[in-house]
Amino acid sequence: MTHTIVFANQKGGVGKTTSVVNVGAALAHRGARVLLVDIDPQGNSTSHLGLEKARLPASLYDVLVHDLPISEVVHPTGRPNLNIVPALPALAGAEVELINVIARETLLRRALQSVHNQYDYILIDPPPSLGLLTVNALTAARYVVVPVQAEYLALEGLSQLLHTISLVRDNLNPTLEILGVLLTLFDARTRLASDVAQELVEHFGRRVFRTIIPRNVRLGEAPSFGETIFEYAPNSAGARAYTALADELEARLQTTRA
Repeated sequence: MTHTIVFANQKGGVGKTTSVVNVGAALAHRGARVLLVDIDPQGNSTSHLGLEKARLPASLYDVLVHDLPISEVVHPTGRPNLNIVPALPALAGAEVELINVIARETLLRRALQSVHNQYDYILIDPPPSLGLLTVNALTAARYVVVPVQAEYLALEGLSQLLHTISLVRDNLNPTLEILGVLLTLFDARTRLASDVAQELVEHFGRRVFRTIIPRNVRLGEAPSFGETIFEYAPNSAGARAYTALADELEARLQTTRA
């Protein structure tokens, strides 16, 4: 069974891309076949894994706008079991170019159907917004993971995201559900971080992942080297956290499947 998961939050800087890349790497390392789909025009997942954007002949933009088969833009990352569909800045114009396309909200879901059975996990990294690209990601996914930074401003936009998820579920993807809320950039030295964690648990209960991603210098440095945390600093707190998150994610999916 292929698990398609989108990591979504319209607020930037919450560790969304870091989580997509490193969870994907952790799952691939244990033998799962993983496809990352970068649907963010900033292409941060693409850069994080060391792909040179200037050398890419095609990207997800060509899939969504020019109907190129997605199999033609799947790139190996140089890591066993881990491939990526890259994003380039041209994707920023897709929302305007697709304005008159029928069923434009389902373009990604339809594109992924041809490669769906080739992977155990498809992890989608959407932009920090609630526009057409994020709606495509939510429509293509079965589950949502919501990364939330441990600060109060990060909580303010959650209601809007939850409303969007509800709208997508009601109109485009009735099986969509929140797999979990992930607390990121957690600084255990501050009272604020603990207060935010408590508020999340009060609101979301068991949907909050037990694993907490710490504020970790190594996690911030790894993308500039085009490496995952497991290559850059395998013994760091960040690496241990994403290993634990991959364990917890797999366990939740088994429970959900049961």
